[in-house]
Amino acid sequence: MRALITGNEAVSTAVRLARVELIAAYPITPQTSISEKLSQYCSEGTLDADFVKVESEHSAMATVIGAASTGVRTFTATSSQGLALMHELLHWSSGARLPIVMANVNRALGAPWNIWGDQSDSLAQRDTGWLQFYCESCQEVLDTTLMAFAVAERVNTPVMVMLDGFILSHTAEPVQIPEPDAVDSLLGGGPSPPALVDPENPRTLHAVTSPDHFMEFKHHQFQAAAGAEKVSVEVAEEFGKIFGRNYPGTEEFMCGDAETILVASGTAAGTVRHVVRKYREQGKKVGMMRVRMFRPYPFDEVRRIVSGAKRVAVLERAISPGSEGTMAQELRSAAYSAGGGPQVYDFVAGLGGRDIVPEDIERMLELVENGADKLQRVNWLGLKE
Repeated sequence: MRALITGNEAVSTAVRLARVELIAAYPITPQTSISEKLSQYCSEGTLDADFVKVESEHSAMATVIGAASTGVRTFTATSSQGLALMHELLHWSSGARLPIVMANVNRALGAPWNIWGDQSDSLAQRDTGWLQFYCESCQEVLDTTLMAFAVAERVNTPVMVMLDGFILSHTAEPVQIPEPDAVDSLLGGGPSPPALVDPENPRTLHAVTSPDHFMEFKHHQFQAAAGAEKVSVEVAEEFGKIFGRNYPGTEEFMCGDAETILVASGTAAGTVRHVVRKYREQGKKVGMMRVRMFRPYPFDEVRRIVSGAKRVAVLERAISPGSEGTMAQELRSAAYSAGGGPQVYDFVAGLGGRDIVPEDIERMLELVENGADKLQRVNWLGLKE
């Protein structure tokens, strides 16, 4: 079935198709309509799930941690300050190896107060142990949410699905909605965390651990997250065979002979792709790489894509004050780890929901190709005088 739905509706539809058993929700713009729609599904009986209304995002994550510890499929959603409030429990859920899935509708972090989209909220959580996927379209939002459950439950690691606030969350696009039986064939029998609450088999969960064992727990967690790259590729291949839509961890567009590669994630990739096509028509060797899977970071794949280029320009929608953009940090690590590599330039744009227009991308290309000697470690696009 094909329907005209928003990105937030795409999330809710995927959660219903995944037959989630418990949802914990707290409203926050621009995520709220995800929770509203799921509440409606539960109320009308089209989703057989417990819908738990909580008093904060911290409580929402605590609730799904408890539920996931009993082996049920769980879901929550948030944005911005709500995700920041969850920070403590993001570490806890990943350390406990719980296959929770959460949608984060990307929104700027204050101060100053801002309800529009950038990626500062999710990128600030990069070291919490959650897998992260960034979507470009409403169709990709629905499909990635479904795949997130499959990945989470195969590696016992929580997954965060990102969609840009308002640009995707509140914009409607034609979306192909899968049949429930086909989704069941992808997701199988549901989660199986390594330790479950079971009255017939009492055990201690998430207990205090001494220095004699703590490091080994973290090593297992690290290995699971690293192994999630291979599992994500396998799940995407299975998804492609069932539904005919394919999602690589890292998308390359006209990168084969590119001398300059632009790097983007989320909806900004559409604008970058438009500019790349324009410059290709002019005979310029320009390409684009879209980072879809940010955790685990696909080091080998990124290195392969950018290795033949002379220049790489990274378009950031978040910044680490006192350092540089998070995406550029990761790309430098991948590109330079084997020695050599292209020159990497870092550009910040679109913070707080400011539009990223083709002229910004063209300016970025002009600077890296003809004015590199004037560039700084971090360069800001679209600043007002």
